[in-house]
Amino acid sequence: MRSVRPAAPQLAGMEPYDPKYLPADAFLSANENPRDVEDALRSEVMRALKRTALNRYPDPLANDLRDLIAEANGLDRDQVLIGNGGDELLFDLALAWGGPGRTFLNLPPTFSVYEANARLTNTAVAEVARRADFSIDEEAVLARVAEGDIDFTIITSPNNPTGLRAPEDFVERLLDATDALVMVDEAYFEFSRRTVRPLLDAHPNLIILRTFSKAFSLAGVRVGYVMGHADVIRELVKVRQPYSVDALSQAVARVVFENRASFEPAIQAIIDERGRLADALRHIPGVTSFPSDANYLLFRLDGADAAWAYLYERGILVRDFSHAPLLEGCLRVSVGTPEQNDAFLAALRSFVAERQAR
Repeated sequence: MRSVRPAAPQLAGMEPYDPKYLPADAFLSANENPRDVEDALRSEVMRALKRTALNRYPDPLANDLRDLIAEANGLDRDQVLIGNGGDELLFDLALAWGGPGRTFLNLPPTFSVYEANARLTNTAVAEVARRADFSIDEEAVLARVAEGDIDFTIITSPNNPTGLRAPEDFVERLLDATDALVMVDEAYFEFSRRTVRPLLDAHPNLIILRTFSKAFSLAGVRVGYVMGHADVIRELVKVRQPYSVDALSQAVARVVFENRASFEPAIQAIIDERGRLADALRHIPGVTSFPSDANYLLFRLDGADAAWAYLYERGILVRDFSHAPLLEGCLRVSVGTPEQNDAFLAALRSFVAERQAR
């Protein structure tokens, strides 16, 4: 045969997720911690890696790491599941709670992977758009779940790419109003200083997603985890890939989690820089900056796509959302080091000044 059968029909018209990974002097597009793991801790990581057998399969459930996370959060091992980054766990959620005849409730604008996973698993997507200020339309969400057909939803707190956290009282009202599984994606919670963990004990339909990629400088290692009730975790175990978290990643994550307090100064520095960056953006003519509880800022300006190109020509990579639905004219900048932030602000001011001078 000189032909191949078409791929699955749900792939028609879908575009692969593209993080716009481009070379740059200042990577301010992917919400990474701008500081790598410090040398002292890196040395401890290297010692752990040297002790790791490469010829053996890893613990399929990363139980040592599960135990550390469970203990730190007042949970049992069977209430924690480790994944190959948060991305694997998000897809596992769609596999376990989605599918034909099932419905996912999306709150756009938010992380595009949520809807993509639903489409890939033939899950119907219902939407309740956020308000113009990107806050959640709480009453509309509660009214939608009251219809009774929603199987799962994801509340991102803080929301990516818009930055605001979800109010805890709204999350509690939602959990009380539905039997749908509610995932709260807390990938950036270390920068908001808020978590819905206190709601977990009383709400079997709550699951919390976290990651090592952001605050803990391990975006290159790919480790995430969820916390939930044991019966929910058991369902996710049924669909996860075997051995999905390799032995080296498990070793690195164990060392980092045991030493997570050492990341606190860098986290606080990012929070401080976020405030400085937000204040500076507010004083650039024609730029509207939105409040953020995360390690990034969304802002809107005329000629956003031209601004993205202008910044990139000067070695500064930010994320372009200017043509995304509900985010027209918007760019997102990750909080970098003070030097990176200064370079970004100087370039953006130059762009605005040159545009106004025409």
